[in-house]
Amino acid sequence: MIKLILKTIIIVVLCTTTFLAKAQLGYDYAQYDVGFAVGINTPVSTDVPNAIKNTPSAHFNFNYNQSPFVNYIFEGQFGRLKAGDVNSVSGRKFENHFTAFALKVQLQAGEVIDYSQSGVANAFKNLYLSSGIGYIINKVTNTPDKRVAEGTKLPGDNNSQIPFIPVRLGYEFKIFNQYNEPSVKIDLGYQYNFLMDDNLDGYSTGAHKDVFSQFTVGVKFAIGGVTSYRKQIYY
Repeated sequence: MIKLILKTIIIVVLCTTTFLAKAQLGYDYAQYDVGFAVGINTPVSTDVPNAIKNTPSAHFNFNYNQSPFVNYIFEGQFGRLKAGDVNSVSGRKFENHFTAFALKVQLQAGEVIDYSQSGVANAFKNLYLSSGIGYIINKVTNTPDKRVAEGTKLPGDNNSQIPFIPVRLGYEFKIFNQYNEPSVKIDLGYQYNFLMDDNLDGYSTGAHKDVFSQFTVGVKFAIGGVTSYRKQIYY
């Protein structure tokens, strides 16, 4: 009788474990990602308003995923910014070779919406908004305003270090492995960087602080720390 009871308990435990393991299918995700991206940079608001050029940047990031849809991102990037024409009305031209670092919080729609009952909601679950704080190191070469006397130094600093606020809207395409865990993520995003100073272009003559934008395409790879989410990720 005791043997029968023990066998029954073992069978119940095994069945329960198997059921729970199957129930978790689609709920697991990696807590850590690493990634890289390429970007196109555009000066939006500077003291050199003419002949804006699109220039490249490279981005590297490390991500801690509190959930599949709430992400803490540390990013490093380097690139160029360029605008102006000495033959324009302003007579100004600049080129900035910059290095930047940022810490951001990213919230995807899947964290706050029910995407299990709607194909449209499921498609929108990977739409995200992120923001945080950044720090940019500028190395600028520029051409003085041709309207001022030769040798006159306009206000500004060609070598500056400035905090900035990144605000980003994007979409993350999740690619799932055989366990229905998101293992690779393709990231498309558009970001505005609001500087807390007016020296992005080496000039400090305007009434507004400088702003530049970035369009990026990147890829992220899950690297471990697998844990479970409260609802199914894959549909």
